[in-house]
Amino acid sequence: MLQQINTSGIKTFHNSAPAEEGGQSLTGFLDMELLRFSTAGSVDDGKSTLIGRLLYDSKSIFEDQLLAVQEASNRLGNEEINLALLTDGLRAEREQGITIDVAYRYFATPKRKFIIADTPGHIEYTRNMVTGASTADVAIILIDARNGIVEQTKRHSYIASLLQIPNVILAINKMDLVDFSEEVYNAIQQEFEGIAGKLKLKNIHFIPISAKNGDNVVDASLHTPWYTGKTILNLLESIPVHQIDNEIPPRFPVQYVIESQNEQYPNYKGFAGRISGGVFNVGDILLALPSNRLSTITAINEGPAELTEAFTPQSVTFKLDGNTDIKRGDMLVRLNKKYPKFSSTISLQVSWLNAKPLTVGAKYIIQHTTDETQATILDIRYKVNINTLENISEVHSVLMNDIALITIKTLKPLKYDDYCENRITGSLILIDENTFETVGAGMIVTDEEIFSFNI
Repeated sequence: MLQQINTSGIKTFHNSAPAEEGGQSLTGFLDMELLRFSTAGSVDDGKSTLIGRLLYDSKSIFEDQLLAVQEASNRLGNEEINLALLTDGLRAEREQGITIDVAYRYFATPKRKFIIADTPGHIEYTRNMVTGASTADVAIILIDARNGIVEQTKRHSYIASLLQIPNVILAINKMDLVDFSEEVYNAIQQEFEGIAGKLKLKNIHFIPISAKNGDNVVDASLHTPWYTGKTILNLLESIPVHQIDNEIPPRFPVQYVIESQNEQYPNYKGFAGRISGGVFNVGDILLALPSNRLSTITAINEGPAELTEAFTPQSVTFKLDGNTDIKRGDMLVRLNKKYPKFSSTISLQVSWLNAKPLTVGAKYIIQHTTDETQATILDIRYKVNINTLENISEVHSVLMNDIALITIKTLKPLKYDDYCENRITGSLILIDENTFETVGAGMIVTDEEIFSFNI
């Protein structure tokens, strides 16, 4: 039994309560669609308050969490509950027993499950934003209505564009401090649309909010009659998820080869992994890369269930008729569809995550989908000034939190797509050969797609 807080008191519910009684079965919860979103903004723009408001107004705060935050708010002299403490918390508060996850939050509404990545606003934490937002379906970028667009707004927008996040919500916060002025809102929207055009951001939504008071976060605000769009939660519940992923060419990196000789599955051989693009059907003819041998899907299993169709990002097992000389790291693609590229010389936009700089000639382990190889850094073409978005040439090293364009040479060719076409098969990580630390995150680009902005 779980106890959950709403604004009127404590609500007790069972995860297994029948739907007709207002509850939701555990099976139904697990089957709900999942949306990942990240938040970013300058210091004091209200990221933590926004997340706290989402959790509070959507009734996703548990009793012990709320009581702990209420006590912390009282100790800090706040007359009202400080919702920012749900995600931030001061060190003193954490030491006194409040357990607060500063990086991720999980909650659900009747329509969808959510994972929030709350990323820091400081420039020295660029690597954290890249890590937190790399799998996001939506990026929420906050702007203080009093200050308008600042350098960090451009930086966060650049990273959202670099990571090809499909949807961006520009939350113009603290509208209560500018008397909910439509003119202020329109001026910020117009300025950001110019930046978004240069950065090629997609599906941008503008929402005037007051995270502190809840205006247009979960419930529509009476203070903005001139705004007729959705609230933040309404938008998060309705934005399509994985629709684009299912329209791109089919990709299936093989993770495991499953062989069985038991009574239930005699002479069984299957190929398991997560679909990383497109849709696969029983009867599809597949091309195995790099061997270029053909086979046909005779069965698709998701656990014990048999499917006729599977799509991104399902984890499934294919049973094949024909060539089964396939191993981990191989990639299965549909015959006569657009094939991935195959090369050992690759250009990357890399976000450097490690205190030890990246230098020309250094060698790293490369993890790409389910494949692994080694690579040497051939060239550092330029580094990006994150604040001005200008490119800096003639650099000899890439430092922690830097973003740079580099060229690598891999020991064996990779099977990949450009990152702008497929965020999974177009990305990779660099691993230190000695410590096995993940030191860099790379997005594969071609010369035509290389970022070169001067805003």
